[in-house]
Amino acid sequence: MNTLTLALLYATLAGATIPLGGLTARVEHFRREWLEREFRHGVIAFGGGVLLAAVALVLVPEGTHHLSPGASAAALGLGGVVAMLADRAIERRGGAGAQLMALLLDYVPEAMALGAALATDPALGLLLALLIALQNYPEGFNAYCELRDGAGIASGRVLAGLTAAVLLGPLAAVIGLAVLADAPAALGVVMLAAAGGILYLTFQDIAPQAKLDCDWGPPLGAVLGFLVGMVGHQLIG
Repeated sequence: MNTLTLALLYATLAGATIPLGGLTARVEHFRREWLEREFRHGVIAFGGGVLLAAVALVLVPEGTHHLSPGASAAALGLGGVVAMLADRAIERRGGAGAQLMALLLDYVPEAMALGAALATDPALGLLLALLIALQNYPEGFNAYCELRDGAGIASGRVLAGLTAAVLLGPLAAVIGLAVLADAPAALGVVMLAAAGGILYLTFQDIAPQAKLDCDWGPPLGAVLGFLVGMVGHQLIG
């Protein structure tokens, strides 16, 4: 299988968990209180753990490898500021869609990094695809809940939008493969900017939503999410 085909395949599979998360959130025959509290908060926390694993184990180590300390700091900070501005813009419009924006801010840059990584290190590309898929599932779940319950958009339309978002991944992966593979400094900027955006969104939106009073489950979900990312990194890397 050639590199272009792998990039398209990996990015599509990584994005397929977005509508899968939405379909899970659509299930109504669980006991509602359990779904809304334990499961939803656990999924949010698990997603936060996976996001931190992506930052700590992949994006920052690989990004800083190609950049000076000053450039690394600038790229990471820029990603955080962009995420903040996007988050504030969504909040001014009523807040609905923040989870979807978080999903896209993660998915698109990481898919670009995936495509670029495949040109030189197929194992790293596979690891990125795994981490992207793991973090897209809870983000798809949360985006569905926010758009369906917060904005009142019909379930079918929400799922159609989440499915359409999958297509952005293969497109970004091709751009990464064609453009960023021969520009390691630019790849480093993309990866660190993605890391900065993820850090902002994790502590601004994800971690606060994960907490439940007098309940230890969600924090352990975050540990489990990071554990999955760590073991994947060890097995593949």
